Order: sequence, then C-alpha cells, then structure tokens
Amino acid sequence: MLISRQSVITPLVVSLCILGIGFMQSPRLQKLLNSREYIPLDTLEKGLQQETLRLNLLKQTPSFGYDNLVANWAYLNFLQYFGDDEVRERTGYSLSPEYFEVILKRDPKFLAAYLSLSSSTSIYAAMPERSIAIIEEGLKSLSPHVPEKSYYIWRYKGIDELLFLGNSQAAQKSFETAANWASEYKDEESQLVVFTSQKTAEFLSSNPDSKYAQIATWSMILSNPVDEQTRKRAISAIEKLGGAVITNPDGTNSIKLPPKD
Repeated sequence: MLISRQSVITPLVVSLCILGIGFMQSPRLQKLLNSREYIPLDTLEKGLQQETLRLNLLKQTPSFGYDNLVANWAYLNFLQYFGDDEVRERTGYSLSPEYFEVILKRDPKFLAAYLSLSSSTSIYAAMPERSIAIIEEGLKSLSPHVPEKSYYIWRYKGIDELLFLGNSQAAQKSFETAANWASEYKDEESQLVVFTSQKTAEFLSSNPDSKYAQIATWSMILSNPVDEQTRKRAISAIEKLGGAVITNPDGTNSIKLPPKD
C-alpha cells in the first residue's frame, strides 16, 4: 500500500506546531510559577504577554483537521491559568476570553467550555460583552441536538445578558430559545430546564426589572458546579434582591422568593 508524502508530513507538521507553541513559554517563568517564591509583577506581566502572543498564534494557525486536539489542549491550558488563584489575584483574568476564542473556534460543540467561558469571562474578567459575542458565534454551528443538551448554552447567554448587561429583552429571547430547545428532550433534567426557562422568560415579559427573574437566574448559576467565590456572589446577590438561599440536608439549595416582585 502506498502512503502519500502529504499524509505523513501533515500530522508531523501539526504536532511540531503544537509542541513549538508549547515551548514558547519561558521555562524560567514556568519554574517560578510552580514554586512558592514571590514573583515580581513585571515578570508575571511578561508571562502574560507571551501567553497572549501564543494564543493569537493559535487563532491563526491552521490545524489540518486536528481542531478537537487543539481545542482540548487550549482548554487544559485555560484550566491551569484560571486555577492559579495567587497569580490571578495580582494580574486578573483578562486572558479568559482569548482562550475561549481559540477553544470554541476550533470546537463550537464543546458544551462544557461554554460554562467556563461564561463564568470566567463575565464574572471574573468582567467582560460579559465578549462572553456573549463568543457564545453567539458558537451558536451559529449548533442545533437543539448538536451537541446533546445544547440548550444550556442559551441559558448561559441569557444569564450574561440579564445579570451583567441588564438587557432583559435579549435575555427573555435567550431563555425562550433555551426552553424551546430543551422541549425536544423528554428526560427530567431537560423538562426542568423547560419549566424554569419559561418562567424566567415570563417574569421578564411582564416585568423587565423582575426581581424574581434575577433571583431565578442567580439560582441557575448556583445549580452549576461553581467555585466558592462564585457561589458566595450568587447567594449575596439573591439576598440583596430579597430572597434567601436554604441549604437542604442533601446539600441541594432551595430558594425563598421575596413576598413581592
């Protein structure tokens, strides 16, 4: 059997590109990041500049059919970036959307990535506009069954629109679409999404400034696996709106709404 030169060279080029991009990171900086020593701020900022260049290169580099590999690799790098709490406290989370432009451009069906995008970019980096723009671009490649339970992506979009942009009209449409897409599934989880999304859209339709809708949306954030800081922020927001979060014996949360919307 004859094997073309291109079929051998192409995967090799892709592998070398990925390895080359990886080794562009400063070994000295990585050693410092992995240590407990104090790192000067200018050193951290230089590392961020290098990471920005690396991500910009990834946005432009052809993947030769290895899109999922690049997306997964970029996502693992994001998790390392986001999880470094000590460094993020000093430099912020401004690279969060840059990671997801790479990840979701390569693999718009990467469902789990959308939750991380919404949380890291809207809540931590305070860039809900970027988060929504990236989600909207990804949605162009999706349908109610591609990927499975893709209705969650419309929910993340609605959450960002309502809580961080105050755009209740856009949020209403996103929650209505989430309910429509979820209605194509018959399992209990999907039917719960239909119910809660419809109710939130109804609240917004009758009262764009609805406290009930905002509380319900913060409750959606609590229902996801989130870090402690996000959990505390959601509970605090619910309490400021007049609601209360009650932790049940099984660890789940119940929300008590205020007497009036």
